[in-house]
Amino acid sequence: MRDVDCELCEEARLTEWFYEDDICWIAECEVCCVPMVVWRSHDPDPSDDVKAYLHDRLAAVVAEFFEYEHYVDDNMRQIPEHYHAHARSRSGWFGRPVPRKAR
Repeated sequence: MRDVDCELCEEARLTEWFYEDDICWIAECEVCCVPMVVWRSHDPDPSDDVKAYLHDRLAAVVAEFFEYEHYVDDNMRQIPEHYHAHARSRSGWFGRPVPRKAR
C-alpha cells in the first residue's frame, strides 16, 4: 500500500541506496546522514516480525558499509505516518556522515 503524497512512498533516490527488496529499502538519510530503513508499506505500525526483519537488514548494512556501533532509532519525527528507522551512532555523529569502511 502506498500514499501518493508520502515522500517515503515516492522512493526518490536522493542519496546513496545500500539495499532494497520487496519489503524495504535502505538509504542514507538526507537529513541526518545515517542509514535509514524504510518499510515499503505506507503504515506506521509494522508487526513485531516485520520490525525485526527491518532492523536486521539495517544492522547488516551498517556492518557491511560502516565502522560504527549503532542503535535503532525509530522515533518517526518528520514522517510519523510511514514506518522508518535510523541506525544512529552510539558515539553521537548526528548530522555528520558516519565513518565508512574503506572500499
